[in-house]
Amino acid sequence: MIKTLPLVPSEKIILGIDPGTNIMGYALLVVKGSKMQVLKYDVINLKSLTNHAVKLKKIFDRTQELITEYLPDEMAIEAPFYGTNVQSMLKLGRAQGVAIAAALSRDIPYVEYAPKKVKQSITGNGNASKEQVAQMLLQIFKIAEMPKLFDATDALAVALCHHYQRGNNSQAGTKSWKSFLTDNPSRISSK
Repeated sequence: MIKTLPLVPSEKIILGIDPGTNIMGYALLVVKGSKMQVLKYDVINLKSLTNHAVKLKKIFDRTQELITEYLPDEMAIEAPFYGTNVQSMLKLGRAQGVAIAAALSRDIPYVEYAPKKVKQSITGNGNASKEQVAQMLLQIFKIAEMPKLFDATDALAVALCHHYQRGNNSQAGTKSWKSFLTDNPSRISSK
């Protein structure tokens, strides 16, 4: 008789990046079977740096440090949105490109997601605000405290969107923003 060992759920670590030249959000999400756990989410504050090239180097170096420390299997990054300020778009595109180059230099595959796709994936509404996305993530991951900067939760949203887009969306769409508000009436402002 041939004995088979039970399948061990594969573990995957996703690095989520919300690129920026003043504040860059990052998050590390561990997925093991159907379980998800946030390893870390935070920001890289680049506001004190005045030279754009120095900011790009810092983004590259910090992204590589995160890869070395957490060994992610994949990276998900938010695509730049199209705004009216062309110079801002170019700078944001450079920041995104540097983060992608850091991942590729370590053979980490990446996927790019449009901001609307990320918001739709997390809240069910592609036009959701950053606060709505953050609130939904706090509920999904049972995080007690809202971060000071939404760039961190934006990066976590990109990582979770990537997980959902890979066909692991058993939780995607189960909680809409409307159902969240229904379940949490105390969080509705009466302005």
